[in-house]
Amino acid sequence: MRKIWLKVNDFNKELITFALEKGINDFLVNETYFKEKIESLGKVKVYTKEDVIIYKYKDKSDEEEIEKLSKDKPLILLSESWEIIPWENLVAKNVDFFVVVKDFNEFKTAIGVLEKGVRGIILDINSIDTLNEILKELKKQKIKIPLSIAKIVNVKILDSGERVCIDTCNLMTIGEGILVGSSSNFLFLVHSESIENPYCDPRPFRVNAGAVYAYTKVDLDKTKYLSELKSGDEILIVNYKGEIRKGIIGRCKIETRPLILIEAELNGKIQSIILQNAETINLVNINGNPISVTKLKKGDKVLVYTEKGARHFGIKIEEKIIEQ
Repeated sequence: MRKIWLKVNDFNKELITFALEKGINDFLVNETYFKEKIESLGKVKVYTKEDVIIYKYKDKSDEEEIEKLSKDKPLILLSESWEIIPWENLVAKNVDFFVVVKDFNEFKTAIGVLEKGVRGIILDINSIDTLNEILKELKKQKIKIPLSIAKIVNVKILDSGERVCIDTCNLMTIGEGILVGSSSNFLFLVHSESIENPYCDPRPFRVNAGAVYAYTKVDLDKTKYLSELKSGDEILIVNYKGEIRKGIIGRCKIETRPLILIEAELNGKIQSIILQNAETINLVNINGNPISVTKLKKGDKVLVYTEKGARHFGIKIEEKIIEQ
């Protein structure tokens, strides 16, 4: 997910309040005494220079050190000029770093790197008009992840078990849901209950997500077990095009329900998901349409997300691991 901070050089209450109203909750201050003044305006996170790493990029030999340091604290990358190649190298390696932008054109450059854009942007902006222009442009931008097509190879009815139903603070549309799976590196797109059906009214804020043991993606770099989720947590909402946005969990309901095992194959690899066995539970087909788990059969194709590596307490690591 894109991280947007506002840099506060002078205490401009009007600008800070405007930023808060537009959803910016993270601030970087030059002067420590600004911290308390900003915190008095709302529930925010205020960073001082002691909370971040400021790194001056010189040449390609710095990239390994930057990647290492970025895992310790938020890292702000400075360079002699706005050279795009260093950013492209780091974005391609999925390094988490911030750049400082001072106007709309610099912002457009930063979010256009390798089509994905730099993940962290610090707005060194003193104009409400410029800030508003940037935030409007930001709404147009869609961060995407690559979804793949997997083929169903097995569907098996199971006994009852505990499953998690996630009610979010967000309204989802047709083709949207969350990523869930038995393996953290093979996740199925489980559709939201935004569909008209003869059994109950649509609940476009809800995803009947799966059994308690399953993984779900809560941001680009982290997963959690469904059983760990609680009110106020963030979760990743994904549509059939791979476009992502942040969701907020309102509540989670864990209830005993009949279950169904679904196995799918991609590039010779078979992985599974266990969901509630009900007509209203859907995966997503290659056209972005929901397909009920009760109608799934061998040979059907559904959308999944895969990645390399394993997870340790939800954090991606490079480790050989077998999950079956």
